[in-house]
Amino acid sequence: MRLADFILHNIEPILQHWEDFAKTLTPASTTMDSAGLRDHAEQMLRTIAADLQTSQSSEESTRKSHGAAPSVDYVTSAETHAETRHLSGFTIGQMIAEYRALRTSVLALWMPPDHVSKEHEVRDIIRFNEAVDQALAESVVTYTEAVNGARNVFLGILGHDLRSPLGAILLSADVLLREPELAPKVTKNASRIYTSVKRSIKIVGDLLDFTRTQLGSGIPVRVAEDDLAMACLGMVEEARAYHPDRQIKFQTQPLPLCKFDKSRIEQVIANLIGNAIQHGDAHSPVKVILAKGDGDVLVQVHNLGEPITEAAKRSIFNPMARHLENGKPEYGASAGLGLGLHIASAIVSAHGGTIDVDSHIDRGTTFTVRLPLQVD
Repeated sequence: MRLADFILHNIEPILQHWEDFAKTLTPASTTMDSAGLRDHAEQMLRTIAADLQTSQSSEESTRKSHGAAPSVDYVTSAETHAETRHLSGFTIGQMIAEYRALRTSVLALWMPPDHVSKEHEVRDIIRFNEAVDQALAESVVTYTEAVNGARNVFLGILGHDLRSPLGAILLSADVLLREPELAPKVTKNASRIYTSVKRSIKIVGDLLDFTRTQLGSGIPVRVAEDDLAMACLGMVEEARAYHPDRQIKFQTQPLPLCKFDKSRIEQVIANLIGNAIQHGDAHSPVKVILAKGDGDVLVQVHNLGEPITEAAKRSIFNPMARHLENGKPEYGASAGLGLGLHIASAIVSAHGGTIDVDSHIDRGTTFTVRLPLQVD
């Protein structure tokens, strides 16, 4: 009996092996009945058997082995199984273990009889492994998407719900600071509260922006005609006020009024200036340069200091990671989430522009934002 026929004639004992193994995957399995433990295993086994019975060329086999199996326009049983296991509390490791146990159970139960030729035996095992691997790949992708989706929804709700209490604290601190006869100690503490809450609100804003980029909706922008030079100057003046010990120079050329989202582009410029101050040489000026290019506008932020390594530059606009000099990711409270450049990149992309970085020990580090010159 060929392997496909064996699977179809022995669905029940194979499913019983699956169920017995699924029971060991605690704690999620402890409250599940037989139907829940078996889930979509029968549909997957029938799909695998049908695949084994389908003729397949060597070229198709090679494509499958490279993960390029033909796509389908419906939700497969493996994908549904992954969603169900995720909702039931199974870890991705436990779900993968189910497929490993299934593979072993089927092959151990089959043990090809003597009348099955060696050629057919090898071919059946190869095709069976291909089919199981395909189902496993579909499940892993679906499970990962479900995890990412749940995480992003959670982050969005968390960020949204944090705004109200933080806004109330900020307003209270502002009211305190406006009192004319506050004791110096109270004024100092209220000022600390105000500054810390403003930073917390910025972090929450970054978190919400990050969630938007992960959900696929992107950063929303509302473009309107405005003065880009004044927007840059405003961010430079704000940085000078926050960092009175640092020299921040601003150079610009005459520009026409452009169409852009002022608050979003200010967010980009503020982030780039902040990075330059944080990572640049404390004794050298930070330069913000605004110039007209060929059909676009260039905003450049330059600082001297240690250059960004090639390894770090490759993923510098990726979220959730910082880099040490050797290019290894750095995590922790002191490193931050590293969302600023990722969000800046998303904002620039939403404007149809680009952002890139050049960094060298001799010429320093320059972030260049290119925005399409949209004028009436």
